[in-house]
Amino acid sequence: MKQYKVQITGKALCDMEEIYNYISRQLQAPEAAMVQYNRIADAIETLNTFPERIKLIHSEELCALGLRQMLVDNFSVFFHIRKDRVIITNVLYSASDISKRLHDSFLDKGD
Repeated sequence: MKQYKVQITGKALCDMEEIYNYISRQLQAPEAAMVQYNRIADAIETLNTFPERIKLIHSEELCALGLRQMLVDNFSVFFHIRKDRVIITNVLYSASDISKRLHDSFLDKGD
């Protein structure tokens, strides 16, 4: 079975840190923050094999970039596959305005 190298961008790491800090500080639940952080990290690790199991995102603009969305609880992990690498680009709260945030991340900056 083909193995992929999973690469997490600085932006995705910042997203995960923001999620952790929000749950830990704003919701005052540091244990829950660590559990959620680990659940997201564990799900990301599974992308080292058969990442194609996650379908391309439906937006025409973002689909053209090969962007995929994996749900982890109430969060969405966005990534694309490049040769033997899975590149994690964003980790966002699913109830946020994901379209706008992704548009700002990818389409306006040309990433």
